[in-house]
This record gives sequence, C-alpha cells and structure tokens, in this order.
Amino acid sequence: MADTLAAVEDVFKLQASGDATNEPRRRVRAQGSTLMTMSGAVSNFGEFKGLLGLKSYTVSRTGARFYVSLFDAVTGELLAFIEADKLGQMRTGAASGVATKYLAREDAKTVGVYGSGWQAASQLAAVCAVRPIESVKVYSRKPENREQFCQQMAAELGLANIQPVETPEAAADTDIIITITSSREPVVLGEWLKPGAHINAAGGNSILRREVDDKAIQRANFIAVDSLDQARIESGEFVTAVEKGLLTWERVKELRSVVSGQMRGREHSEQITLFKSLGIAIEDVAAAAVVYQKAKEQQAGREL
Repeated sequence: MADTLAAVEDVFKLQASGDATNEPRRRVRAQGSTLMTMSGAVSNFGEFKGLLGLKSYTVSRTGARFYVSLFDAVTGELLAFIEADKLGQMRTGAASGVATKYLAREDAKTVGVYGSGWQAASQLAAVCAVRPIESVKVYSRKPENREQFCQQMAAELGLANIQPVETPEAAADTDIIITITSSREPVVLGEWLKPGAHINAAGGNSILRREVDDKAIQRANFIAVDSLDQARIESGEFVTAVEKGLLTWERVKELRSVVSGQMRGREHSEQITLFKSLGIAIEDVAAAAVVYQKAKEQQAGREL
C-alpha cells in the first residue's frame, strides 16, 4: 500500500502540472454484459519518460474481469498486460488514502467503514497508512460479513480496536468515514456527521447510486473528486444535488489541486470535507507502473 499511495499521489501532482491526461470511463453493452474502457497518459513518471495505459473490464452475470495494458509512451511498445482486479482494489484504496492525507484532520484517530466487501480492505489499509488510527467501527447489512471483515483486518493491520456495529448511525461518530458499498440509496446521512469529519465516498461510480445524502453534501465545507469530467456523468450524489439546486459544480474541486498545493482543502479543524472517488485511468497507470517494476525486479510473469 505504501508504494501504491506514493504512485497515486505522484500522478495527481503530474496531472496538476499538465503531465498526466485522463479520459473518463466509457461503457458499451450487449447480451447483458457491459464493457468499460478508460485510458490515461503520464509523462516523467519515476524512471519512465512516459507511459500510456488502457484499462478494460467487463461485468456480466458471471462476474467481473479486469485488464490493464501498459505502454511505453516513447516507443509505443506494449510493456505489460496485467490482470487487474487486485490492482484496481489497491489503487482505489490509495486514492482515498491520498485524499485522507490532504483533507482529514491531522489528529484523526477513529474510522467508520460502511461496507465489508473486497474493496473495503484496501480503503481501510490506506487510511491507516496515513493517519494513526486507534479505533474502527464497521457497518454492513449482514452481521456475519462485518464480523468476518473485522477479524480479517485486525489480523492484517494489527488493529486492536476494530468492531462491528449494529446500526449505521453508530459508525458515523468518527473522524473519518469510508463508504464502499453498491447502495442506490444513501447509507450515511448528513445529520449524523460530527464537526471535523472527513468522508471518502468510494463505492458508487454510477449516476443511479448514492452513498451520502443531500444534507451531507450541504454540510461539506470542501468537496473534492478525482475527475470533475467523470463526476458529471457518474456521481449520483452530486448530479442529484445539482438538479435540486443544492450544489453547484463550481463548488466541486479536483483532488490534484490540493495535492499539488494549488489550493487549500481543509481550512480549520471543525470543517467537514468530502472526497468522491470515482476511479480514474491515471490511477491505474500509476499502479500498473508499480506492478510492472516489481515484476521486472522479481522476474515474475511471462515474457510474450
């Protein structure tokens, strides 16, 4: 996670300086399956003069399949073809970790997690990597899932105080809130938020899904996304709020501006901050570069 965090943070800085370009996700459908494609380009990334990347994945009745093609931007050569389910999990968590690093209170010590699935693990790992977390509360619909998740993460992260809670309100009384669900209706209400809270809303990338309600958006003093272009077509929370006249797109800023120091996010400890993570291609390119470098060092994978 430390390597992925560093890579994603670096690519946001490059995006702010004009050295990284992102194309929003596109969808096509046939026979009940959906193909998603997203691409990005990065210059001067670590040891690479330039990288191009394409992420393509399908969602069907039989599950989801993820692949990243990583290209050398100088020669156009295909450097690697990577099965990218774990890669996507790690980069999604890292994006929330970077947002937490720059937007959450420095003294944030408690976390509330909504959702206990595959993606929740990297979300919590990333947040714990950037803040000295002392306690975690986990809520999800099925008691057995949240209990199992707590046991798993306690072992993986060495968390002594991680516990399942029976109501969604109980998980909201925390410094950092993570929503990583597939819910179509809000799982976090604005009235539950305490002053100074930071929210990572990372579960929905469809206009039909909402993880936080209108009140949470209204109470947020600073709102950030990884891509404004993508948010306009994928963020159900924001599109709904804009249509109701409760939010203007001018209030929504891109995370790259904060990471690069071009603007401040949190102004004081009592402010509420919100990061809406949609998952963008340059994050995949950054994570793929990490995977490719490690594979070369360890002589992993197959030469084609």
